[in-house]
Amino acid sequence: MLPDDRDEIRDLLKRTAVALKQGDVPFALCGGYAAWVRGAPEPDHDADFLVPAAESERAAKVLAEAGLEVVDPAEDWLTKVVQGNSFVDVLWRTCGVPVEHDLIDRAEELPVLSVHMPVLEATDIVVTKLMALDEHYCDYSRLLPVARALREQVDWARVRRDVEANDFAAVFLILLDRLGVVEGVAGEG
Repeated sequence: MLPDDRDEIRDLLKRTAVALKQGDVPFALCGGYAAWVRGAPEPDHDADFLVPAAESERAAKVLAEAGLEVVDPAEDWLTKVVQGNSFVDVLWRTCGVPVEHDLIDRAEELPVLSVHMPVLEATDIVVTKLMALDEHYCDYSRLLPVARALREQVDWARVRRDVEANDFAAVFLILLDRLGVVEGVAGEG
């Protein structure tokens, strides 16, 4: 990502959050930028927000009414907000599961680039990132810096319980244990 692109995505992230706040749409910053706010390296791609599935249509309407360019991609679980070469994903399903209010309610209000907004808690960030792993996307190199940066903020026992059905996530937890990033996270046998 070029410096101009980073400025553009940061601006779009702020504009999207402000529009959702002003439209009274429940939301939370998630993904790489949520991890960045909590100490991980800044991502080199888009920003992501979660909205409850029941609020998805209203969220898209609020964003369009705020003057943002809203695009409906082929995927049926997100809306994209576009500005120049940058975009923000507004997701209402994550890993095939509809986003519920409880996930948003657990988010913590934090300053992000001088805008206060709900940011997914560290444990939920790690769980959603790990649950996205599958045979088509299994890039541990992007996850390792996030896990290292957030390790003291994460409830690893909950992560282990929440991702136990995903073999790719379970293997990542073994890797964290073997590398000494988070000891004992892989669980028993």
